[in-house]
Amino acid sequence: MDESALADPNVIPLCNLRPGQVGCIAGIVGYPAQPQSRRLRDLGFLPGTRVCLLRRAPLQDPAVFALRGYQMALRRCESECVMVRIESPADPESRAS
Repeated sequence: MDESALADPNVIPLCNLRPGQVGCIAGIVGYPAQPQSRRLRDLGFLPGTRVCLLRRAPLQDPAVFALRGYQMALRRCESECVMVRIESPADPESRAS
């Protein structure tokens, strides 16, 4: 992942999105050959992909994200490796589960 993207204040870990908030994947932190990084890429978490946090479990882990026409639940340890550039603020109406 590009170091300049990490310095951007609008780039945050995916796990920090609020319900209804949309981000564009900037990259995955870690070595590209790591199994977790490869799994995330295989699931469609690729740079440039728009992703939205739909909801979190009652204990905040896992969280459900919408991307590429499907929904995916990720644990916090997985979603903190994905860096996103914030595109929209959270919509209060979308907080309903």
